[in-house]
This record gives sequence, C-alpha cells and structure tokens, in this order.
Amino acid sequence: MELTGRSWLGGTRAATSGRSFRAVNPATGEALAPDFHSASGADVERACRAAHDASGAFGLSAPATRASFLRAIAERLEGARDAIVARAMEESGLPRNRLHSELGRTTGQLQLFADVAAEGSWVDARIDTAQPDRKPMPRPDVRSMRRPLGPVAVFGASNFPLAFSVAGGDTASALAAGNPVVVKAHPAHPATSEIAAGAIAEAAEACGLPAGVFALLFDDGFAVGEALVRHPLIRAVGFTGSRAGGEALARLAASRPQPIPVFAEMGSVNPVLVLPGALRERSDALAEGLHASFTMGTGQFCTNPGFVLVPAGPDGDAFAQRLAERTRATPGGTMLTPRIASAYAAGQERLRRLDAQLLAEGAEAESAAAGRAALWQVDAAAAVVKSALAEEVFGPSTLLVRYGSDRELERLLDAIEGQLTATVLAAPGELAQHAAVLRLLEGKAGRVVFDQFPTGVEVCPAMVHGGPVPATSDGRTTSVGTRAIERFTRLAAFQNAPASVLPPELQDANPYGVSRLVNGRPSSDPIGSG
Repeated sequence: MELTGRSWLGGTRAATSGRSFRAVNPATGEALAPDFHSASGADVERACRAAHDASGAFGLSAPATRASFLRAIAERLEGARDAIVARAMEESGLPRNRLHSELGRTTGQLQLFADVAAEGSWVDARIDTAQPDRKPMPRPDVRSMRRPLGPVAVFGASNFPLAFSVAGGDTASALAAGNPVVVKAHPAHPATSEIAAGAIAEAAEACGLPAGVFALLFDDGFAVGEALVRHPLIRAVGFTGSRAGGEALARLAASRPQPIPVFAEMGSVNPVLVLPGALRERSDALAEGLHASFTMGTGQFCTNPGFVLVPAGPDGDAFAQRLAERTRATPGGTMLTPRIASAYAAGQERLRRLDAQLLAEGAEAESAAAGRAALWQVDAAAAVVKSALAEEVFGPSTLLVRYGSDRELERLLDAIEGQLTATVLAAPGELAQHAAVLRLLEGKAGRVVFDQFPTGVEVCPAMVHGGPVPATSDGRTTSVGTRAIERFTRLAAFQNAPASVLPPELQDANPYGVSRLVNGRPSSDPIGSG
C-alpha cells in the first residue's frame, strides 16, 4: 500500500493543505517519510457526518453482515502483516516478535467480536409477553435489548500501535455492536495507522457497507481530538492513554450540550502484595518473575507492577537484594517516543524528591528515547503519608514498599486509588490469614491476580480490563473481553409494539436464533413454537 499521509474521511481522502508532521524513530531520532497532514475542521465535519449517515443502516445490519466485516478486516491485516510489522518497528522501537504477537492479538480480537456479533446473545434480549387477564391490572407486552449508540470516536494508544489503536479492541467492539467508528490516529505511528485504516476501508467496500462506517483522522496535536469529542454527532469515546489525556477528554465530553460517555483506560500502579510465606518459600522465583514483569517491553504496559508490598525484615531484605541484582543486569531499552522517555525521567526524579531510596539501576541505552530500569524502596509509613509515591511511573521502574503488619497493609491499600490489577503472591493456605486485606484489594482493582504477575491481558470472554476511577473513567466496564461491546450500546424497550416495528431479535419468530430471556426463562426458540 502506498502511503499518502492523508486522513480517510468515509470513503474519500482529505486534502494535503493542513499542517504536516512526520513520525520519529525513537531508537535513532530519525524523522520518517512521508509527511502526514493534520485534519482540518472541515475534515472532522465530513468524517462525523459520513459516520452519522452510515449509522442507521449499519446499526440495523444483520449480525452475519457485521461478523463478515470484522473477519474481512482481520484477513486484510494478515495479508499486510509484513508491511505493518516493518513500519511499526520503525515508528515504535518495539521488537519484531512483539509486533507479530500484537498483530495476532489484533486479528484475534476481530475474530472474537465477529463470533460475538454472529452469535447475537450480547444484545441481552428480554421479552415479557402480555398477560391481559392478570389481576388486578393487565400486564403489557414489553421487550428490550441493547442497541448501538451511533458514531464512536476512538483514540489510538501509544504503547499498542495495533491492538489498542486503529483496528484494536475499541474499534472491533464498537463495529460489532453496529456503531460507525472515527479514529484519531496516534501521532507516534501514523504510517502503521494508515496501513491498518486501508485494511478496514477495503473490508467495508468488499462487504458492501457504507463508506462512512469508518474514518481515520491525523493530527500531531490536540485540536482534532478535541473537535472530535465536541462534535454533536459523536455518541461515545474510547481512549487508552495517560490519566491527564483521559480526564481532559472526559471533561470535554461532559461539557457538551448533550454529554456523552468517555470510556478511558488510564493506567495504574498495579499493586503486588507479597505475603511472608511466599517470600520464605520461593524468594528467588518471585524476584525473577517480578523483574521480568516490570521490565517487560521497557515497562510500557498499563499493567506494569509499579508498587510492590514486601514484608520488612531479613526475608524481605534478601528479596530486595536479589531483585536489585537483576535490575543492575537489565539492558537499557528504547521507549516508544522521546516524550514518553522524558516523562519517565521526570517520574524517576519525582521519586527522588519524595525521598524514595534508589536500590539499583540498569544499564544506559544508546537510544534517542532511552529507558533505564530502576528499583526503589520506601517504608510503609512514608507511602501512607506521601500519596504521590503511589502514582504511576510509566516505564521500567518499580517501588518496593516495606510493611510490618496487616494493619499497615490495610492502611496502605485503603489509601491507594483505583487500579487495573492487584496481585497476591501467597504460600498454600496463607490467604485465609489475610481475608480483610484481600477484600480491600478486590474493591480497589478490576482484576485480582493470584500467584502470577499482572503484565499482559488475556483476550477472552471473561477478562476484565478495567477498574475503579482513576484507572478507568467508568469502573463498570472493560476494554478487553466480550463485555467490551456493552460500552457502545444503550438499552431500548418496546411496549405493546406491532411485530412489524420490532428488531428481529425481539420478534416472536426469532429469525436470528439468538438466546433470549422469555418470561424469565432463557430460550432461543420462537415464541409459540412449543
């Protein structure tokens, strides 16, 4: 595919008259051709209008149509695998194997949501048939289900140029529900974004869908994103990125004359609780596992364990020493962008100002956007008093917090904010002794992990990749797993409606064969067939 550097606007391309920018190779600092052109206000209007015009027909499309569309996107992404991986390596500094794996995750998500769309029970169809003879009052016929919201704005993520970007999970789940999508490409990987956008646009055309079901907008600043969130035809926002960015978008969306939901995944410190018995039994293995977890991908995962609760005393001291040895042996890495590398350095300086003790640093990297592993330590009392110690440092850094009792643990956990994950490392039979602490952890995190490390998120129906504010803007949702489709839907009920106006999923005949709750009982049979 020839790169043009121009936004996709629902079947047409934007002009090249806007401000231009280039991606930068974070390893070398080299500016990468071609020029990419920021979308204008008129471009945003055209993209949103095309999405709105497509939303009626796409929202009413058959489940099989949306499933075919998602599978066609996955097929075209696989066909462009070599080009996507090669360009993403240049734009992100991520290694080849990681990007091949991430592309597989991306196509796997598309296939998963294709299955969800085709099977259809995600609509949560409920039918309570009329009871005209009920006393003292008749019961009307009431039928309800989930319906698409309309055009969804999706923001590409910096740390996942494929799986959380143009064709990532937000886009897949929104399309599966029947919502057109307008993507704001991340400026760090515009060429990767354009290739992925081409796959989606080609799939839409091949499936006979309106061109407005998808658009891609470029910008290296904030104006396009702000205009997109403010646009009255956008009905919801999906975002993965920094807390500052997610909260800014949420404020914009709330200030609209018609506020809309923002589903922002904003990262966390992902506390890891090491219990004394686990430390006595397998200190070496825990040190090895924790080191691999917080340095994986140069620490640039939203599930990076950045806050590790370790017992005070000799066992904890030995564990910290083992972890420090591994940290010193860590090669320097390349971070995703110079801006992220600068923010990481600022985070390290913040820990210094808060009087955290630097136990070890890894090797320096010869890179334009270098990230150096770091291991810090404080005692529990300091962590309770200085809440900023529990703020995210995005990169290969972790903070050991030394505790002496369950009471100290409870005070620490009570003070921390909402998290994406919380991890417990325990010896067999040890959990029962710390029930109050475990209850606190469950209330703080979207996913509680036992005797594994949190880095990485399995894509499966049961997964929850969310958590209480501020880990996400809405702790009732998830951005990974099949429940992610629910974010971009609303509940709609039909009372005493003629059969001719009911969606197929609510008709007596149930032409799509979806599982429904009929008079309180699950069934996929037509009503009256028994």
